[in-house]
Amino acid sequence: MTETTQAAMPSLAALGQYIKDFSFENPNAPASLAPRETGPNISISVNVNAKQPGETDFEVELTLEGKALDGTQTMFQFELVFAGLFRIQNIPAENIQAVVMIECPRLLFPFARQIVADAVRNGGFPPLLIDPIDFAALYRQRLAQMEPAGTA
Repeated sequence: MTETTQAAMPSLAALGQYIKDFSFENPNAPASLAPRETGPNISISVNVNAKQPGETDFEVELTLEGKALDGTQTMFQFELVFAGLFRIQNIPAENIQAVVMIECPRLLFPFARQIVADAVRNGGFPPLLIDPIDFAALYRQRLAQMEPAGTA
């Protein structure tokens, strides 16, 4: 392949990834660590945001927030903002938003999942292994919410 052909090929490169914000709380320890008859009720929310600091560079933030409850008692809660800096080149302008909001968080997710699992385990609980996330469905849902009423 010639240099000209390689230069024109679409590319997505992860320039770096990092924790922007992280919090883990075990507010009712040591009582929250006592053996239980049933598992906790765990709720998790996911959000993706992006900024464009350069012409071809995008910072993508994957936010994971979760809480485990036993009845009304909080066993643990966490918030993680895990980000990556990505360089996107030679991708048509109409496809860039989808790449940024689907592919970039898909690349970040396994690392964010491991951070959460390790923190929950280090907090005295079994590791919390978050199920894979369908970022394409999340993206479509966000587009539907942003669509003006009456233009379905």
